[in-house]
Amino acid sequence: MAVDVKICGLSDEAAVAAAVEGGAKLVGFVFFPKSPRHVTPARARALARDVPTGVTRVGLVVDPGDDQLVDIVGNASLDMLQLHGAETPARAAEIRKRFGLKVMKVVAIAEAADVAKARAYEAVCDRLMFDAMPPRGADRPGGNARAFDWAVLAGLRTRLPWLLAGGLTAQNLGVAVRLSGAKAVDVSSGVEDRPGVKSVLKIKQFLQAAAALPEP
Repeated sequence: MAVDVKICGLSDEAAVAAAVEGGAKLVGFVFFPKSPRHVTPARARALARDVPTGVTRVGLVVDPGDDQLVDIVGNASLDMLQLHGAETPARAAEIRKRFGLKVMKVVAIAEAADVAKARAYEAVCDRLMFDAMPPRGADRPGGNARAFDWAVLAGLRTRLPWLLAGGLTAQNLGVAVRLSGAKAVDVSSGVEDRPGVKSVLKIKQFLQAAAALPEP
């Protein structure tokens, strides 16, 4: 594929199978109780059982405490933690060192100036993700089907590989990649029939759209 794809918020076997069979490079499980995509560590472990080697299993957490992380890391069979809250660079470094997993930090974008916030995480994380700033009053940081101005990422140079997220669908993926220059993308609500309910058809369509993109 011209871009790597992460399918996030997976909560049933059919959706996991569609993601893996369609060529997704990363699959994501949400450990945030306020999300309609929330799963327990035990459920994530069961879902990840058939995820083959080479597909990265990512656990999304929001400002997690150590007790929560002990439960997740000890029981969910993950390769990476996705920090989707207000975690500081120091906290990201602490989590990475203590729990021995790779760490991806999500940076919320509302305007071009927000991109610079990523610099502080380059020395302490393994990947970055740029997602849309949630609407005022939202009770969860992602999965809100919102996009930002993808062009603010054009020409971005970072020390870490990064993913583009926020409001992506099979229909707008090509434009998003062209404007941002993204080499990897994350989708959740854009492949759902309703919040928390993944569509096998939409997952297939998104991955087919990614595979059809021209090579850079």
